[in-house]
Amino acid sequence: MWSRVVEIMLGCWLLISPFIFQHESGQVALWANDLGCGTAVILFALFSYWHPTRHAHVATMAVAVWLIGFAYWHGFGSAPPASQNHVILGMLLGMFAVIPNEATRPAPAAWEESISEDSNARQA
Repeated sequence: MWSRVVEIMLGCWLLISPFIFQHESGQVALWANDLGCGTAVILFALFSYWHPTRHAHVATMAVAVWLIGFAYWHGFGSAPPASQNHVILGMLLGMFAVIPNEATRPAPAAWEESISEDSNARQA
């Protein structure tokens, strides 16, 4: 579940990024995008800890695609820092969203047996 913790941290970064990049009060789309996406990422990661909604983190992929698309729609060609932030966060969230919740558990027994058989065959 370590990847969910990283997703929560990235969501917090999205929540504070309007203040870091000093979005003007007239840039409602940027404010709404950052606050909405940050809240969604945090909620999806938190819902992943509850067994009935343990796959909620997969919805973070939609947020990641949205962030990248929003950056291009908002004007990534001129490469403002906020758009670069959206692209980088979108890629990071996409990478962490595909990591399963059980990534810290040991490998299944069948895999362990297969690995030991392969190493025994190489030694012979």
